[in-house]
Amino acid sequence: MLRDQTRYARLSPQGEAAPGILYAGIGDEAGRTLEQQLRAVSGLGWQLIELRSVGGTAIADLDDASFDAVLQGLDRAGLGTACVDSRIADWSRPISQGLEQDLAELDRLSRRCAALGTRYVRVMSYPNDGWDEESWGAEVIRRMRLLAARANASGLVLLHENCAGWAGRSADRMVRLLTEVDSPALRLLFDTGNGAAYHYEAYEVLEQLMRRCPEAVAHVHVKDAVGSGDAAAYTLPGQGESQVARCLRLLLEHGFTGAWSIEPHLALRPHESRTELGEDGPELFVEYGRHLERLVAEEVVAAAADETREERVRAGIHD
Repeated sequence: MLRDQTRYARLSPQGEAAPGILYAGIGDEAGRTLEQQLRAVSGLGWQLIELRSVGGTAIADLDDASFDAVLQGLDRAGLGTACVDSRIADWSRPISQGLEQDLAELDRLSRRCAALGTRYVRVMSYPNDGWDEESWGAEVIRRMRLLAARANASGLVLLHENCAGWAGRSADRMVRLLTEVDSPALRLLFDTGNGAAYHYEAYEVLEQLMRRCPEAVAHVHVKDAVGSGDAAAYTLPGQGESQVARCLRLLLEHGFTGAWSIEPHLALRPHESRTELGEDGPELFVEYGRHLERLVAEEVVAAAADETREERVRAGIHD
């Protein structure tokens, strides 16, 4: 049986970004080893970790003994799991490849997510590999229907990230994907910094999503960067060009509840050759988290409260 994720929100206010929102972090951005990952998230006092790999091995590929060690480590640290980041339909699996790898990975994760107590599995939507646009989109939707049906049968929810793939950088395509798959097992993961790598304005995409289907965004990754494409350089949150504070304020305004999960990319960049972390990985991760906490307190929550007060005054409502 899946453990109830909402219980983590009742443990204490520590690690709470705003009512209904908890902080989390992608563990392997802090270090390869489980010990480094747990130390970094616990050092922030947060209650949720997002899992992608341990010891350089994807969660789905860990042997049973290694996975049991992950469960034991999480239990000792008192951490819940916000999400598991899979390779399903990601940048390493173009549309020209078959679906077998993805179905097999989802089957393995259905059992492991149950043990971890999370329903959420991050996916993407298949980078193109020479197909025409119409065929590419149609095949992505066909595959997502199959994957979502299997996820639904296992009690999982696939979270499509605005990253690599057919629907990665277009609000229109994200909405079309959700509409045509039409499954409670498919929702969206929004990453504030992915626009830098993929040449689009993430805030503009989020604004369109909030206007058209705000309830579809179930999880958030926090990144920030300057520049774009191969020249993108990742920064502390609020110090780049990704409009992180505006994105988070917009989510609050539209009633988002869930997790804001950091993906610093300061030490680890899985898409590039920089995949080895130094001993300072956990410390960089903690520094990033502290910057986000300050940004949220000063430019997100406080600003949202000021706007609410101004709206009440304009409406003639006085406390």
